[in-house]
Amino acid sequence: MQCKQKEKDLEEKVIEISTERLKGFKNHPFKVKNDQQMEALRESIRRFGILNPIIVRPKLEGYYEIVSGHRRCEAARQLGFTKVPVLIRVLSDDEAILEMVDSNVQREQISPSEKAFAYRMKYDVLRRSVGRPKSGQIGYVYPKGKSPLQEIGAEAGDSQKQVQRYIRITYLIPEFLKLLDEGMLAFNPAVDISFLSEEEQKELLNAMDATQSSPSISQAQRIKELSQSGNCTREKMQEILGEIKKGETNRVMFKNEQLYRFFPRSYTPAQMKKEIVALLQTYCEQYWGN
Repeated sequence: MQCKQKEKDLEEKVIEISTERLKGFKNHPFKVKNDQQMEALRESIRRFGILNPIIVRPKLEGYYEIVSGHRRCEAARQLGFTKVPVLIRVLSDDEAILEMVDSNVQREQISPSEKAFAYRMKYDVLRRSVGRPKSGQIGYVYPKGKSPLQEIGAEAGDSQKQVQRYIRITYLIPEFLKLLDEGMLAFNPAVDISFLSEEEQKELLNAMDATQSSPSISQAQRIKELSQSGNCTREKMQEILGEIKKGETNRVMFKNEQLYRFFPRSYTPAQMKKEIVALLQTYCEQYWGN
């Protein structure tokens, strides 16, 4: 009984710990970026300090693993802080994953890949905790009356099917995940592409480069069917991507690499588009009087 009380006291006690003793969560799906949000967070911490303590858990190796607050910790380090306030909690690996995901997944701006890997981590934990229905078992009910997919969706505001689709895109190779996060690949085609093997996905990237085209939903579905039938080659994928899509006969497309010659690497496609339109507008006003 006394041991449990000591653990409880340790869990809820806020103390200051050296940033050198804090390490990131293993396989943390949420990226810490030096973007405008980080700049705003640094300014807030500079003026008011860290208002919400960082949640950590002790590790046998002698350090503390960050469960929630990676961005706050990084902002503090960039400002030269040597200590930060932390809330220590004694958590198992699965408990830590659930708390890490739940504390981050509701953020306003997270990328599709971040949400996807967070959902997958939580899904794996929930499956381990409730087990799986035995073969032939009818009417199996998970705790809380929901399946893991339903529980994740209910807490995050997504349908069970959408959660499943997010988990599916974790099978994309890094290059496609990057295209998805940058808005250069739509979500629905990405789901279909995730069913391709790694080698087929690499060949699809080559086909996209050759045609300067990103697959539509129908094209991605047809490419997926080719893969399932064992007939997915670069030539056939290139033939599908080379078709003129409805409404694109007058569309001009550029690859990111072509545009990064003129923009900082930190720019998103949306930022580049906005600046290009502004420059064209200025050009028209100066030379055409429009």
